[in-house]
Amino acid sequence: MTPLNYAKTKFVTSAPDINHLPADTGIEIAFAGRSNAGKSSALNTLTNQKNLARTSKTPGRTQLINLFEVAPNCRLVDLPGYGFAQVPEEVKRQWQKSLGEYLHKRESLKGLVILMDIRHPLKDLDQQMIDWAVQSELPVMLLLTKADKLASGAQKKQLNMVKEAILPFQGDITVATFSSLKRTGLEQLRQKLDYWFEQL
Repeated sequence: MTPLNYAKTKFVTSAPDINHLPADTGIEIAFAGRSNAGKSSALNTLTNQKNLARTSKTPGRTQLINLFEVAPNCRLVDLPGYGFAQVPEEVKRQWQKSLGEYLHKRESLKGLVILMDIRHPLKDLDQQMIDWAVQSELPVMLLLTKADKLASGAQKKQLNMVKEAILPFQGDITVATFSSLKRTGLEQLRQKLDYWFEQL
């Protein structure tokens, strides 16, 4: 299969829960991460579009499941950010519920990209997500975002620390540094997504 053209990605729909999503066919790759991990920026960088995923000064604005189509039957999914967001408890519970439902019940979900700020990786919720994915035999790519905030030596140190820390999970997990600003790690991300979408 030829590499996909991510610049052609277009917005499909926003849904409050899985009952409002389109038919559960084809392949979906989900992007998940804490509310301030730089998820929207990564999606915009990947697709070379400034406003495909709404970036916001207030982390945690993504309260819906957002679907984007890269090509027929190939979709990217922007999941609600977890942790951090200053929203009422009730809203937070609703998010966690739709997030959990999507992850557990969506048959077309074939890969998970978990984004973590390189300066604060592997928080409790990140580890829960990795653990859940491994239990579900779902391949994972960990993107250590905002890599431009650290010097290259410090980046390497964090990368190696994370690689070491995830060994006990024993899953299909790749780790890469990523910077939306410098476009670091972009090629690695594209290759991984192409590989997952090829399973179609």
